Amino acid sequence: MRRFNHMPHPLRIQSTFYANNLAYTAIFRLTSILARDCSCATAESSSLSSKYSKTSQPHVDHRVLATAQKLFTPSPYAPGSPLFLPNGTHVINKLISFLRAQYRQYGFREVLTPNIYKKSLWEVSGHWQNYKDDMYEVRGRGATGETEGEIGEDESYGLKPMNCPGHCLLFKSQNHSYKELPVRYADFSPLHRNEVSGSLSGLTRVRRFHQDDGHIFCRPHQIGKEIASALSFVDMVMNTFGLGQYRLVLSTRPEKDFIGSIELWDSAEAQLRDALNDGRRTWELNAGDGAFYGPKIDIQLQDSDGKYHQLSTIQLDLNLPRRFGLEYHVAEGEPDYNPDTPGKATPVLIHRAIFGSLERFLALLIEHYAGRWPFWLSPRQGIILSVQQDEAVLRRVQEALVQFSGFHPVDGDSGDIQPLSSSETTFLIDVDTSNQSLGKKLQRAKQLKYNLIFVLGSRNLVDGTIEVDVTGQMQSGGDNTLGKFSQVVESHLGMGFSEDPRAVKMKVDDVYSLLLQLEKKFL
Repeated sequence: MRRFNHMPHPLRIQSTFYANNLAYTAIFRLTSILARDCSCATAESSSLSSKYSKTSQPHVDHRVLATAQKLFTPSPYAPGSPLFLPNGTHVINKLISFLRAQYRQYGFREVLTPNIYKKSLWEVSGHWQNYKDDMYEVRGRGATGETEGEIGEDESYGLKPMNCPGHCLLFKSQNHSYKELPVRYADFSPLHRNEVSGSLSGLTRVRRFHQDDGHIFCRPHQIGKEIASALSFVDMVMNTFGLGQYRLVLSTRPEKDFIGSIELWDSAEAQLRDALNDGRRTWELNAGDGAFYGPKIDIQLQDSDGKYHQLSTIQLDLNLPRRFGLEYHVAEGEPDYNPDTPGKATPVLIHRAIFGSLERFLALLIEHYAGRWPFWLSPRQGIILSVQQDEAVLRRVQEALVQFSGFHPVDGDSGDIQPLSSSETTFLIDVDTSNQSLGKKLQRAKQLKYNLIFVLGSRNLVDGTIEVDVTGQMQSGGDNTLGKFSQVVESHLGMGFSEDPRAVKMKVDDVYSLLLQLEKKFL
């Protein structure tokens, strides 16, 4: 259970609960986000769909929405490095958990790598020669950049802007057989890039960010299959988040400041073209915009203002493995066996990110959902409102809170506390048992855009029920999820729920299983 910072106890909410959210209400009135109609209603569309689904919104700024929903805050002490509040951190963690679950299916193993490396590593990778202006240079204890200082500490360091050199070190630290490849590493550690201050903007252009970085070390004949798998990963993610169409862009060798031979570049570019054409995908050419180490396929998505942002990227690199001296053992007779280097071969490196920058991906989600988060991502999944102040009602609210959230909050000395398993699914459920009228409580809960609003009064004590307003959830996630949500609710409550989705009656004991289904189906 999440508690508001002014709440001394989950069953006592002070009136300042609402005062802290006046800015939220004002901003959303100004941006006209509360008005929602169906964008796809036809003669066959149900009245339920046309009434509660949402249409495309006028342009909304993710910075305004983030302030209203308390997601992150900027600071002049850390320009380009947003500070994430609990609500925003919750969404970021959900995104990371989502990807971690998919990594099991796609064969990635997560690794942890340092944030800083010596300049000599960046010289091997070519970053110091080609990317130094966008890096942060730091020095160790006692270092002067000359020859004095602690032994081995006088060399300059660089904060990492990318994970690829560290992953090359990991691959090189182990002996690999051709039978083990592909080897796939994934990394969520923070990256730093010294962007020009004038280019910084909210979450879309930052200096510190997290990337769902992945690197695939594979054999040459595995390239096509790995790229096809990465593109299918992108498709799955875009469909899950309801982000619609995106465009594919092939970026080729820069005119200058690149590493490796032109022959290697031509070969890599040809293989990316073949992968795109074999998948019968429409793509555009962006000549000269490749990374300094290899060509790439960029996946670009439009924001609510029509501007394209790069999210996913798939880069083919024949250069870094050679610069780091990477190799694997290969048997004679295999297609990658070379008699000039008997028993050894150099792997191909595929750089791959699905979300790209998590911060930029979050910015697009904020604007795409316009404050109406799907339940599984939402920082305000549900709230329980009491109708009366009776002790029996308040006690039942507390019991329902424990059932819905999936855990028993620790409050002072609770005796023998058992650990909560990380495999247990828990939910963010708040409570409002203030002495405000039910009408005012409902109004505030809707303004805060809770997905589900539960109402519990004395009449519910007899039959163990609770009323649920599901209209917030019906307006979240997009039109394509409304049908799925209806199916889930009907499977729990029957067909009658649509008669009045503002007061759906159900058993308290059945709520948690409903929430689990919303979570598992990404609704």
